[in-house]
Amino acid sequence: MVEPNQLTQHLETFVDITRSPTQQDDSLRRIASSLENDTLSINQLVREMEMYLTTTDDVVRARGILLLAEILNSLKQKPLDNAIVHSLIGFFTEKLADWRAVRGALVGCLALLKRKNVAGVDVLAIAKAMIQNVQVQSFALLERKLCFELLECLLQHHSEAIITMGNLLVYATCEAIDGEKDPQCLMVVFHLIELLAQLFPSPSGPVASDASDIFDSIACYFPLHFTHTKGDEASITREDLSRGLLRAFSSTPFFEPYAIPLLLEKLSSSLTVAKVDSLKCLKDCAMKYGVYRMKKHYGVLWSALKDEFYSSTGTQLSFALESLTSPGFEMNEIHREAVNLLQTLVNQDISFLGFVVDDIHINTVFDTISRHSQYKEMPDTSKLDVLVISQILSVSAKASVKSCNIIFQTVFFRLMNILGIVEIVSTGDVFPKGNSTVSTRLYHGGLHLCIELLRASKDLILDFEEYSPTPGCAQESWCSIVKSFSFPLIQVFTSAVRCSNNDCAEDVYFGVKGLLAMGMFWGGSSPLSRSEFEKILMTLTSIITAKSAKTVVWELALRALVCIGSFIDRYHDSDKVMSYMSIVVENLVSLASSSQCGLPYAMLLEATSEVCSTGPEHVEKMVQGFEEAFCSSLSDFYVTGNFKSIDNCSQLLKCLTNKLLPRVAEIDGLEKLLVHFAISMWNQIESCGVFSCDFNCREFVEAAMTSMGQVVGIALVESQNSIFQKAYSVISSSILPAMESIPLTFAALEGLQRDLSKRDELILSLFASVMIAASPAASIPDAKSLIHLFLVSLLKGYIPAAQALGSMVNKLSSGSGGTNISSDCSLEEACDIIFHADFALEKKISSNGSGPSGLAWIGKGLLMRGDKRVNEIAQVLVECLKSSNRSGHALHPSAMKHSADAFFILMSDSEVCLNRKFHAVIRPLYKQWFFSSTVPILESLIMNSETPLSRTMLHVALAHVISNVPLTVILDNTKKLHPLILEGLSVLSVDSSEKETLFSLLLVLSGTLTDTKGQQSASDNAHIIIECLVKLTSYPYLMVVRETAIQCLVALLELPHRRIYPFRRKVLQAIVKALDDRKQRVRKEAIRCRQAWVSITT
Repeated sequence: MVEPNQLTQHLETFVDITRSPTQQDDSLRRIASSLENDTLSINQLVREMEMYLTTTDDVVRARGILLLAEILNSLKQKPLDNAIVHSLIGFFTEKLADWRAVRGALVGCLALLKRKNVAGVDVLAIAKAMIQNVQVQSFALLERKLCFELLECLLQHHSEAIITMGNLLVYATCEAIDGEKDPQCLMVVFHLIELLAQLFPSPSGPVASDASDIFDSIACYFPLHFTHTKGDEASITREDLSRGLLRAFSSTPFFEPYAIPLLLEKLSSSLTVAKVDSLKCLKDCAMKYGVYRMKKHYGVLWSALKDEFYSSTGTQLSFALESLTSPGFEMNEIHREAVNLLQTLVNQDISFLGFVVDDIHINTVFDTISRHSQYKEMPDTSKLDVLVISQILSVSAKASVKSCNIIFQTVFFRLMNILGIVEIVSTGDVFPKGNSTVSTRLYHGGLHLCIELLRASKDLILDFEEYSPTPGCAQESWCSIVKSFSFPLIQVFTSAVRCSNNDCAEDVYFGVKGLLAMGMFWGGSSPLSRSEFEKILMTLTSIITAKSAKTVVWELALRALVCIGSFIDRYHDSDKVMSYMSIVVENLVSLASSSQCGLPYAMLLEATSEVCSTGPEHVEKMVQGFEEAFCSSLSDFYVTGNFKSIDNCSQLLKCLTNKLLPRVAEIDGLEKLLVHFAISMWNQIESCGVFSCDFNCREFVEAAMTSMGQVVGIALVESQNSIFQKAYSVISSSILPAMESIPLTFAALEGLQRDLSKRDELILSLFASVMIAASPAASIPDAKSLIHLFLVSLLKGYIPAAQALGSMVNKLSSGSGGTNISSDCSLEEACDIIFHADFALEKKISSNGSGPSGLAWIGKGLLMRGDKRVNEIAQVLVECLKSSNRSGHALHPSAMKHSADAFFILMSDSEVCLNRKFHAVIRPLYKQWFFSSTVPILESLIMNSETPLSRTMLHVALAHVISNVPLTVILDNTKKLHPLILEGLSVLSVDSSEKETLFSLLLVLSGTLTDTKGQQSASDNAHIIIECLVKLTSYPYLMVVRETAIQCLVALLELPHRRIYPFRRKVLQAIVKALDDRKQRVRKEAIRCRQAWVSITT
């Protein structure tokens, strides 16, 4: 049992308004916990609280009543005796008349009403007390919201008890609502109207009799003018309020005489939001009020709706690729809501369609269509008529099967007459003209209307079949009409596609769009026969294969075939799958496999990849076809030396890499197909002997390496092992035995180049790409021999071999265990072999520039895994940057340059090797570690450098290290690095060949100037920084350097005034010259910089 003193203390804490909210909440929680655990009863609590509940002190009484109410609110799940509940309700209903304590009374009543065992008489007592004693709009926000929530609870959960209050309840609710403006309260207010409508649905009930007053209480909020910012009012948005008001408007049909005229009036508003809300609300009201009540408004509704279509539709019809599957013009929100309303009205009552088809504009538009064959020749008013009426008719046709029948029966024969397919005689009878007499004159307006109707009927089929297990549209009259004209329609659209005039882009567009519309009818409900569907496919495919350049019709036809293929795959139309596969997919794939097509091979590959990406079966067929095409083309090149064949191979591999590989995750089974393709590449290379002619086709080798690496990179470990086994069998039977016999000495390498054939170079390149992309878990046979092979290749200047070595040392496990990339070689053994060749490497550095790059790739592999042996490689590279090496000989300048650039390889992120995509082992903070160990060495060498060349190359190396480390590292060392960066900028600005390195270093400086950490050091070096930047504003070799230098000068204005003001004149003089820069971007920055520096005064 709770000690009385403790309870009194908690009570005192809560009622004391000087206590903090946290203390008051804690006291409330402790008292509620005692009641929950039965260590305190509700009767005991009330007795202890008697003084607080009855005192004449208004503040204490209000706090005491609120405390009791909040306690009950916390105990909603705890059962209470009926007598106690009755007694408490009596207390709180009495206190509703006490306006000073009304908040607690409202909370208490609400808490008790949420219980299940509340008697009807108690509910009625609360309702009556609420109506009699509470003037809602006289209270503050929190109390008003509680009042509305109390009314909501009464109407929603206790409607049976209060239904007898009838008109009194309705009147009280309207009075409470009157003048409310707060969004939180309005959300509840709108729901109250819905609840009243549900409670009194009878035509003789209080809602029906007081409908005008009730509607007036909420009509003043339409349309909503919401000015609260995001995050205000408990995140209530205008959309939330709008939906609530819409539901209130449509909650009862008794609002119809007042709501519909108001909404139609608001449609004439100039505010977009008023129009959109009116259209949304009209749609909802039409569904809720019913046909009987809405029918009287049809005439005015149709007139207003038609006006909205006209006012929200432009006259510009798009003929772009993206418009093939859309109406062809931009639709704003008003237009979309008008479409929804029209479709709802037609779907709900077919008689509304009479207003549509009998409208005079329908006859007008047919006259317009027949007078103008070209869309561009029409006046803007006529264009608008065509677009609007086409949209209205197509939307109406899509509403229901019945409406589609009426629309087609009313207008389709007239359309066929205009298009020259039928003839309508004076008696009104319709006669077909015959296939041979189809009009050669194309009427764009007629084609557009016809296409929109076909698209609407296609969509109707899809909607119908989604809810119907059996085809139900095939017997409808609209379907019979389309079926009877399908063949001549296809002829009309085909003739438009095959238009030979120079000025026929619109004809082609309408032709392809029409064929697309007819080719996308679904399944058994399609009005097209299989032969007609296949004719459409053959027409579009023939356009793809016949054109020799990327014309408009070629691109349109390709997009149409892609849309049809995607449609077939999405809706699993089995009848059309076979036709599409044989006519489109197999045809294009077979053309890609042969060299007999007049279409440029790149275009053929693009078309094939786009078409085949529409479904998994198509992708499988394409990969198999590409595999066959690659093998046959490569074989042809081996045998005949046909350079076109090897060029085809390059383009095919690029297509495979760019189009298919990114979709591996989307298409099941694609990984296996690509792995099979990679193994087939190896099989084909193995089966071929030597090239029939010498060639230097780097494009093919690079494409093959990229494709092979990408396939290995996405493959599972088991698949990687399969590729490795095949690749090893090829390389071991050709190049490996000869290489293994070559010792790792400089003298032994002199004759190596002539020993490697072009085929062997290709094999070595491909194997290197496999090694680069391999997972650490993959198993590579005979790893030591492969290391020897790559070393020999590296020593002859073959960089992919170095990248392969770098990948191997990155992924091999150390002797202490871990994940092995190979079962017969550890990292220590690999490093022993590699570093044993150091003497040869050092001579290679002296002879040409590939040695430093090769060393850098090996070092990068070690660096990324955090292996300290990278320091040995870094030491070799640093030696090459000195005036003379350890033997006292001066190095060639190009070797020094490559050694400096090797630091870029070490520190930069690579796309071709040693990245996450190729499963590299990456130690966190490896760049920071290398930075901290290398920068002091380079700094010392710069200070002691003996020649200008050595000093420049050391600065290049340092710039690569600094510019590739995270900026946070630079900011932590700005005091030490700023002088080095500034000196580096000065040195590198002399040589145009270092412009990219200079720019990367300048970006680092820019980063330090815009961060508060770097600004302190910048302040100490302000004079040197400004002098350096002023020189760079006229740097002639790279525009972005000048632009960034000027931006840095602006950033310097954040430094203390006394540091920068002395250089104001010097900066302004430099900027004056930049104002005449030949590049606009530089001039813009110069203007901004000048304005900023002019503004600083003494």
